[in-house]
Amino acid sequence: MQKILRVLIIIAMLITAYLLVLAWQKDYANVPATSADAVTPSVSTSNTGADIPTSTGDSDIPAATASAPTDVPSSEVGGETTNAKQGDLINVTTDRYQVKIDPVGGDVVYAALRDYDATLDSEEPFVLLENSGQRVYVAQSGLIGPNGIDTAAGRAKYSYQSDNYVMQPGQKKLEVPLTYKQDDGVTITKTFTFTEGKYPISVNYNINNTSGKDWNGQLFAQLKRDSSKDPGMSDKGALSMATYLGGAWGTPDNDYNKLKFKDFNDGDLKAASNEGWVGVVQHYFVSAWTPQNFTGQFFSRERSGDHFIGMNSQNFVVPANKQKDIGATLYAGPKDQTALLEVAPGLNKTVDYGFLWPISKVLFAILEGIHKVIGNWGWSIIALTILVKIALMWFSNKSYYSMAKMRAIAPRLQALKEEHGDDRMKMSQEMMAIYKEEQVNPMAGCLPILLQMPIFLALYWVLVESVELRHAPWILWIQDLSAMDPWFILPMLMGASMFAQQMFSPQPTDPMQAKVMKFLPIIFTLFMLFFPAGLVLYWTVNNLFTMAQQYIVNKKVEREQREKAERRAA
Repeated sequence: MQKILRVLIIIAMLITAYLLVLAWQKDYANVPATSADAVTPSVSTSNTGADIPTSTGDSDIPAATASAPTDVPSSEVGGETTNAKQGDLINVTTDRYQVKIDPVGGDVVYAALRDYDATLDSEEPFVLLENSGQRVYVAQSGLIGPNGIDTAAGRAKYSYQSDNYVMQPGQKKLEVPLTYKQDDGVTITKTFTFTEGKYPISVNYNINNTSGKDWNGQLFAQLKRDSSKDPGMSDKGALSMATYLGGAWGTPDNDYNKLKFKDFNDGDLKAASNEGWVGVVQHYFVSAWTPQNFTGQFFSRERSGDHFIGMNSQNFVVPANKQKDIGATLYAGPKDQTALLEVAPGLNKTVDYGFLWPISKVLFAILEGIHKVIGNWGWSIIALTILVKIALMWFSNKSYYSMAKMRAIAPRLQALKEEHGDDRMKMSQEMMAIYKEEQVNPMAGCLPILLQMPIFLALYWVLVESVELRHAPWILWIQDLSAMDPWFILPMLMGASMFAQQMFSPQPTDPMQAKVMKFLPIIFTLFMLFFPAGLVLYWTVNNLFTMAQQYIVNKKVEREQREKAERRAA
C-alpha cells in the first residue's frame, strides 16, 4: 500500500507539471518566429487599396447578403481617392488613448494605451496598434460595393477640421469628424467618437445623398496584422513562452472561438450576427470590431503575410435626397473582463482561463476582492493561499493525520517486510491488520496534491491571463508577479520548502522510490524557474503552511502513540 501511495503521489505531481506545459504549448504552433518590438509609428507607402474586401467575386470574403444594381463607383464621379499615404496623420489624445488616424481611408494606424507601460521599466505607453517599418497592426473600415468610395484601386482621402484633438478634463465625449464630398452631391462623414474613461471607439458613417439617384454600398470593418511577435511578451524573460496570439470571433449563440493565423484562408469563418464580434487576441490585450446597427457577415483571409479578420454589412441603399447612418464599434485595449462584457457577448472570454475557467473565475474574484483591501497583489496572493488552506483544512487534516500515522508505524511495517518478505500474502494481511488497528488509510496521502492540482492550474491561468496582474509588484526584487523571478530566489525557496516538507512525510521503504522522491524538489525547482513569480509565491507559501500543519498533526500523533504505548506497557 505504501508503495502504491508513493507512486500515486509522484504520478499526480507529474500530471500537474504535464498539464501546465500542455496548457502553455496549446497555441504555440501559431506564435510567429519573426521578432519585432513596439516602435515609434512611421508612415507606410504600401497600396492600402489592395487591403479592401470586395462585395462580389472574392472567394475569401463572404458574399453580400443582398444584391443591388451595379453602378459606376463613386470614386469615378467625384471626390478624391489615393493609393499612397500622404504622411499627415490626425492625432487624438484622450484619458485612455493616444491615437493616430490616417485621413486616407480613415483608418486607425496607431493606438497607445496611456494606462499601461510598454515594459516594466518604461515610461512610454504600451502601443497596441501601429503601422511602422517593423510591425503592421491597424484597424481599417470603409465603404465598398457599387457606389463605395474604398476600392482596390484606392482609398478615399477625407478632409478634416484639425490634425490635433485633445480631450479636456471633464469632457465626456470627443468627436473627430472626417468628410468626403463627391461632385454628384453625395457627402460622407466618418465620425470617431471617444468617451471619457472608456476604450470602445464609435465609428459612424453618415451618407447624405443629395444626388438624383440611389446610393448603394456596404460597410466593412477589419483588423490587419502581420506575422510579427507579440510585443506584450517582450519583458517576460527570454525563456518565457508566449500565450495565444491570433484571431477570435463570437456571436451570442457561439460566443468565443479561436481562429489561428494559419487558418485564416481556410474559409471556416462564415458566421453572421448583429451583436457579434471579430478580433485579434494577444497577451493581456485585444482589438475587436462589433456592428452597431447592422448584421455583420464575418470573414478572414491572408494575403502576402498579412492577416485580415473583419465583417461586412449587408448591401444598403440610401435613396435620393435621403441620408443614412451606419457604424461599428472598435475596441482596442486591455482584456478587462467587465469592460469587454459591455461591448459584446463573449468578448470577455478572450481572458482565456482554459478548461478550469470556473475555478479561475472564483479565484480571481477572491483575489481581486482581497486586493481592494490590501492594495498589493503579492500579499493578496499570500492571503488567497491562506484562505485556500483554510477551505481545505478538514480534508488536509484527515490526510496529514493518516500520513503521520504511516510515519509512526513505519518501523512496524519495515519489521513485517523483514519477517515476511518472501510471503507477500502474509505480509499484506499483517499490514492490513496494522492499518485497521491504527485506523490508517494509506491512500489519504494523495488527497492534498489531488485537491491542490486543479487550484494550482487555475491560479496559473489567472496569473498569466489577468491584465490586472501585469507589472504588479510585490516586494524588493519581485516587481512583476506575472513574470518569472529575475533572480530565481522564489523558485529556490520553493524547492527548499518542498525538500523540508518531505522530512515531515513518511519515507518510502523502497530504495528506488526514495531516490525519486529526493529528486522531485530538484525537478520542480527547475520546472518553476521560468513560471510567473506569483505562482511560485503561492506554491512556496502553500508548502510553508503545509509544513506547519503537518508539524502540528505529527506532534499530536506522536503524543497519541506514546500514550498508546504506555497503556500497552501498563
